[in-house]
Amino acid sequence: MTETSERIARRSVDKFAQRRAELAESTLQALSELGYARTSLREIAQKSNFSHGVLHYYFTDKVELLTYAVRKFEEVCVTRYDEAVAAAQSADELKRGFGAAMAGTLRADASMHRLWYDLRNQSLFEAAFRADVLEIDTQRQAMIWRVVERCAELAGGSAVVTRQVAYAAFDGVFQQALLHQLAGEEGASDALAEDAGALLGRLVSGG
Repeated sequence: MTETSERIARRSVDKFAQRRAELAESTLQALSELGYARTSLREIAQKSNFSHGVLHYYFTDKVELLTYAVRKFEEVCVTRYDEAVAAAQSADELKRGFGAAMAGTLRADASMHRLWYDLRNQSLFEAAFRADVLEIDTQRQAMIWRVVERCAELAGGSAVVTRQVAYAAFDGVFQQALLHQLAGEEGASDALAEDAGALLGRLVSGG
């Protein structure tokens, strides 16, 4: 292959990847509203600005589209608490900042979090999802562990649980809050902010 041919091939690959990213972003809202089990590529297309044929050209099926879209969302979200970690000068400040950040993403991204839990639940039944879900879960676990380790450092102590337990604890608290938020209960996000801050303190000695 000549150098010119290689450049053309690379541009073609880049354009394909860019188009996939654009399509995933555009259909993400439709996916988050419909959920996995209740929809097909055709129904997703009807909810978006793209034809079924276009979606099927770039994505083999809704499994590929869903996992790709959630991955793109997670690339941004796995750093959602890093600002609170970087800004905090004390353990109490971190607890407040972390709780506020959790409440903020609950309010702003409830439908996307619902889509993530839908995908994770489906992975229990469909092997096609499992590798992606495990990788995203590992990234989320690392995100939470950065917060716990920083809180322990600021408190002059150490974590009193493993990273797996810390993640499971916050994941459970957040999922419960999400259920109440989606049910339209007032104060769900405020309660989450308080609960998340308190839980963080309990997971570190001196916290």
